Amino acid sequence: MIFGDSLIFRRIFKRGFLKNGKESMINPASVNLCLGNTFLIPKAKPSGIALGEKLEYDRFEIQDGHFAGLAPGHFCLATTKEAITMPPDAAAFVQGRSSIGRIGLTVQNAGFVDPGFHGHITLELVNESKNTILLRPNYPLAQLVFFSCKGVRHGYEGKYNGQIEATGSRMEQDARKYPHLLI
Repeated sequence: MIFGDSLIFRRIFKRGFLKNGKESMINPASVNLCLGNTFLIPKAKPSGIALGEKLEYDRFEIQDGHFAGLAPGHFCLATTKEAITMPPDAAAFVQGRSSIGRIGLTVQNAGFVDPGFHGHITLELVNESKNTILLRPNYPLAQLVFFSCKGVRHGYEGKYNGQIEATGSRMEQDARKYPHLLI
């Protein structure tokens, strides 16, 4: 069951599960999330990046009231202003807002927040337009759609729990959980 606005308010806002969230951002069946201040751009590797390999990033920050341009065809990681603590009986999908998609900015992301996750959400942004898109912190860029989960034995304890800003891939840690990946 997807949470409607009254459930989002009672089960998420009133219980303090969405830090820095504003009640005015609640929609009929979602809550908007705003763009944060930290960003990462993957460093180019002439040889390419192999799955499971560590990737390095350039980090930059945009102060409130300022902009940074994302050129056509370019990619960056961003973070949300809000931090979420998912209850043990709920999960959420992260979606880009349609108004954002309609200008050519795709909010690509893992798209799923497990029960027990806590931290800021990292968003993958791709400019698919022919225009530079000016990124502005505090602008509502994405939304969370909450739903009930039943039968969860243990909450998320993964490598991204507790992230507080844009967080790069940690796929190099996958071999710990999936030893058959070692070559």
